[in-house]
Amino acid sequence: MAKRLDLKAVDIFYGDFHAVSDVNLSVSPRSVTSFIGPSGCGKSTVLRTLNRMHEEIPGARVDGEVLLDGEDIYARSADAVAVRRTIGMVFQRPNPFPTMSIRDNVVAGLKLQGVRDKKKLDEVAEASLRGANLWKEVKDRLDKPGGGLSGGQQQRLCIARAIAVQPDVLLMDEPCSALDPISTLAIEDLIGDLKKEYTIVIVTHNMQQAARVSDQTAFFNLEATGKPGKLVEIDDTEKIFSNPHEQATEDYISGRFG
Repeated sequence: MAKRLDLKAVDIFYGDFHAVSDVNLSVSPRSVTSFIGPSGCGKSTVLRTLNRMHEEIPGARVDGEVLLDGEDIYARSADAVAVRRTIGMVFQRPNPFPTMSIRDNVVAGLKLQGVRDKKKLDEVAEASLRGANLWKEVKDRLDKPGGGLSGGQQQRLCIARAIAVQPDVLLMDEPCSALDPISTLAIEDLIGDLKKEYTIVIVTHNMQQAARVSDQTAFFNLEATGKPGKLVEIDDTEKIFSNPHEQATEDYISGRFG
């Protein structure tokens, strides 16, 4: 079941360095939100706070509240492993387990949870590969290594792996940056299908991609080197690209800087 995300007065640090300041935003269930902005402004840093991956970096911390359906995922009672199961992540470069079979790649998370029923694992593998629009391409070679797929297929395999554990939210950190245009279009079409069931947040440097795939867009900016990045504005994607509230957003989207 897709869930709502809310960030309230979120500040993000790497040791003493204040990376991102005072982020307030909401992501509705079954929608796609794009994070855009120049390099170094904190887009991916904010994304990684949404499933507690940021805290894996020594000295990193998050202040403020990150709420999933009203529950603070950074509360002392929250289990980081459970959070990451609920909020899945797809990375910039496809990262299947290269020597593991396609089938085993998809169900790796379930096996870590202790699922051993082969019938159950096979059913989830097929459903997830169908969900990632990859089943028809791989159904006759499920026992072949995942590393033998093309780049675009590998990224869809990673998406299948992410949805196999039935998360509520999917985070995608520039999922198409390493892909050719045809594979990129396949991933974009897939994002449109997946939002029927998942809450999706995507980081992208591609303005056209943000305009194509997202319902709302958040623009982050960096005022000066050494200063924290900040959320400049967030609004319906159509409004951000046609009539943004802030001049800095207009300048970035029109290519005047960034």
